[in-house]
Amino acid sequence: MAHYQYDIFETPFGWVGALASARGLRRTTLPQPTPDLCAEDLGAELEDAELAPERFTDLRDKITRHFEGVPVSFEDEPIDVEDAAPFLRAAWVACRSIPVGETRSYGWVAARAGSARAPRAAGQSMARNRLPIIVPCHRVVASDGSIGGFGRGKTGLDLKRRLLELEAPTR
Repeated sequence: MAHYQYDIFETPFGWVGALASARGLRRTTLPQPTPDLCAEDLGAELEDAELAPERFTDLRDKITRHFEGVPVSFEDEPIDVEDAAPFLRAAWVACRSIPVGETRSYGWVAARAGSARAPRAAGQSMARNRLPIIVPCHRVVASDGSIGGFGRGKTGLDLKRRLLELEAPTR
């Protein structure tokens, strides 16, 4: 049996990929225009994975509802990030606690992760987030309220704006 399981599925925002171990989700992708780009974003672990759509039925439904504007929490989704550096894990846990429809600063994430003077490190942890949407790094913004970085270039910032606007009605 393969070490990991994965699925790539279509959502209202594009194709999304998910890869999991027996312990939980290891990777998700931001919406992409093609399944091939999702596979690429899932990375090398995909080589040791079997396609298992049934494993991801609930997640697929939640992500689809989320992209349809329905308030959904991913806090209860088990994740497998034990191989990540301690600060990354702490920052991702802090980020997961940001409520739908709200934002927090990189400084807030840094403080919650145990290094109040490390907002740049918090920014790097969001840039290295391998579980976008599940770890809602789109809810982390600069201290002046500007949206900061996200994904790849301008298309990433446009997606961050869309995700924040999608959640805005719940504010």
